[in-house]
Amino acid sequence: MAGNADMVAFIQARLAEEEQIARDAGGESWRCPADVPGEVHDRTSGIAFTVRGAGYDRHIALQDPARTLARIETSRVLMGEYVEVAHLDTDRPAADFDSGRAVGLGFAVRQLAAEWAGHPGYQAKWLPRFIR
Repeated sequence: MAGNADMVAFIQARLAEEEQIARDAGGESWRCPADVPGEVHDRTSGIAFTVRGAGYDRHIALQDPARTLARIETSRVLMGEYVEVAHLDTDRPAADFDSGRAVGLGFAVRQLAAEWAGHPGYQAKWLPRFIR
């Protein structure tokens, strides 16, 4: 995994940052009551915040802390699978199952890393590779 360790560490750090932000926001599900457009409520039905403009409230509610935490967990499962075979993720993989698994998971992990392409720590070498 030596060649991919920096990418794995980068993704793990971004996931940890997002997790902390979601937990600081309460880690709860949000919802938008149909009868009060523009309001986003927490699990106690209290108003978490209000927004102006149609559609923003529903979009923001879909980005609630609980959903973020669930997405982070699924990303960590993917990362765990990748770490097992990351040392086999190369430009010229062998023709065996483990190498194919490494390249496939590597593609998915590179896509995950690309979510933070605007981050100063992101490296262009992590762009997904397209191999035929």
